[in-house]
Amino acid sequence: MKKSFFGGRISSSNLVYALLDIVAVNLAYGVALWFRFDCNLSVLLNGAAQAYFFAWAKFTPIYSVLCLLTFFGFRFHKTLWTYAGYSDLIRIVLSSVITVMLHVVFITLLFLRMPISYYLIGAVLQTIAVILIHFFRRFIGYSKDLRTAHEGEAHVLLIGAGAAGQIILSDMHHSGRIPDRVACIIDDDPKKWGKVLDDVPIIGGRERILEVVERYDITKIYVAIPSASAQDRRDILNICKETDCELKILPGVYQFLCDEVTTESLREVSMEDLLGREPIRTDMEELLGFLSGKVVLVTGAGGSIGSELARQIAAYGPKLLVLFDIYENSLYEVQNQLQDDFPELNFVALIGSVRDSRRIYEVFETYRPEVVYHAAAHKHVPLMEVSPNEAIKNNVFGTYKTAYAAMVHGCKRFVLISSDKAVNPVNVMGASKRLCEMIVQAFDAKIKAGRAEEIPQLFTHRTPEMKKRNDIDFSAISTEFVAVRFGNVLGSNGSVVPLFRKMIEKGGPIKVTHPDIIRYFMTIPEAVSLVLLAGTYAKGGEIFVLDMGSPVKIDTLARNMIRLSGLRPDIDIEIEYTGLRPGEKLYEEKLMEEEGLERTDNDLIHIGKPIPFDPDSFFRDLRRLMEIAYANRESIRDSIMELVSTYHPNK
Repeated sequence: MKKSFFGGRISSSNLVYALLDIVAVNLAYGVALWFRFDCNLSVLLNGAAQAYFFAWAKFTPIYSVLCLLTFFGFRFHKTLWTYAGYSDLIRIVLSSVITVMLHVVFITLLFLRMPISYYLIGAVLQTIAVILIHFFRRFIGYSKDLRTAHEGEAHVLLIGAGAAGQIILSDMHHSGRIPDRVACIIDDDPKKWGKVLDDVPIIGGRERILEVVERYDITKIYVAIPSASAQDRRDILNICKETDCELKILPGVYQFLCDEVTTESLREVSMEDLLGREPIRTDMEELLGFLSGKVVLVTGAGGSIGSELARQIAAYGPKLLVLFDIYENSLYEVQNQLQDDFPELNFVALIGSVRDSRRIYEVFETYRPEVVYHAAAHKHVPLMEVSPNEAIKNNVFGTYKTAYAAMVHGCKRFVLISSDKAVNPVNVMGASKRLCEMIVQAFDAKIKAGRAEEIPQLFTHRTPEMKKRNDIDFSAISTEFVAVRFGNVLGSNGSVVPLFRKMIEKGGPIKVTHPDIIRYFMTIPEAVSLVLLAGTYAKGGEIFVLDMGSPVKIDTLARNMIRLSGLRPDIDIEIEYTGLRPGEKLYEEKLMEEEGLERTDNDLIHIGKPIPFDPDSFFRDLRRLMEIAYANRESIRDSIMELVSTYHPNK
């Protein structure tokens, strides 16, 4: 290493290229002079042009020094030419312009005025020569990188030639952290097709993905389209998962706006990415006004939905958050998480069953919740088919007892968590959820009619501490009861997604009940957002329904999960069809045929118009159903059918 005039250090390779620069710039003007005199060397050496030749030759050492000083001034010796780009090209051109001007001035003043063509041709040849010399270094470095990286490297297909894609590509090429090589780029903008981005060709739109994967031996696909719509993302990912490639995606536009776009910000594609719709956006201000400073009760707080409800409600600053669940282990986990994430939160975790009238009354008497989110329920369809009386006791009468306690203790809003399985139910779990919806509608109808005192107390046991009917001021009751209906939740307890993951980890097979079975899916945060929104939109008696997009075939879901794990369905992981389980049907519905839809302020949330029924006869039949359920009679399904006309159990 040698030290330069400017204090930097020059490598031996830079000295070689400096020598090449000197030869190139002087030779460029020599060739220009040769061109000027018709490529006749004898005219230059011995003829009329001899004076021009000697002027050029004498000026050569002076011009060499001038060029070296200029190139040093433009920091050629500190440039990493292996990664040269557009800005480096501009610097070469500017340095050439300066040296050309110096050449014109000094050779004219010191020696001789040269022909105009000499100056013009020499300037062009010099610029081209210097560009070729230094960008040849880039080509050599790039070729060397390819030779050393080819062993064991992955061929990557980059989807997205926008700003995020450019950053990902540059990071891969220049950071040295990623050994993989981007073979080509896909972008849906036809204006970009046929062009090159950082030496990588942009070869077409999404319709060429499968062709490109095979043609270029692609093993990884990086999706860098943060601003694309959810539908476009889903469509592109659906094409990608038809390949055997490893898939990674840049999460969203937030990372791009916050300058968080690197190869490390790419993540594995999740099932949520394949839903194909934008997530529900809640109105933060509306929820703050509704929940801030209030006492809020969440039943079933240890479950997937209940625990997410607790987390989201905690962020809105309730006066007190009451968590209620019968299973102590899951509630303990939620308690610890809230203590860590919300150290200022005032909350209490209570163990108990919604079936226990005395315990429910005690909770409401002690804490006086103003808003109740009732998520406690038995939800496992096959298990409830085997134990139908337990489903009715817990789901139906647990809801009834909680709703009644809420009503008589001054609760302002009661939100029931329902299910799309309540629509035309074929299983006991779905029918029990429909009965819960009817309870909510019947309570609301009686309260709105000013006849809350006609709602019966359906308790199997009571204590002297419980309110007697004579002690209740029914005229002051104003509780609003609503229900929220949605489909299956990705990642929840009992969901097929964690079940399929365990099967894949074990090497298969994945057990699917039927190749044609379909379900609606949503994420846990979306489901909870809908529940919270229902609390703000409610006027009483509504059944809120989420537009969950297109239904998903469970067979397709299983195959997608296998592919997203880097494996091949039916080859690496077998899919086994076991037949529909008790109480299952091929498809789920969001609304009954009798129900219509009303819009809300959120385009993805609708209100199902209540199906009319007589609350008085419903309450009488419900009392008989309670007696049958607690007597554990096998005829429970017949009694359910009398109350739920749309219930048609699978035979």
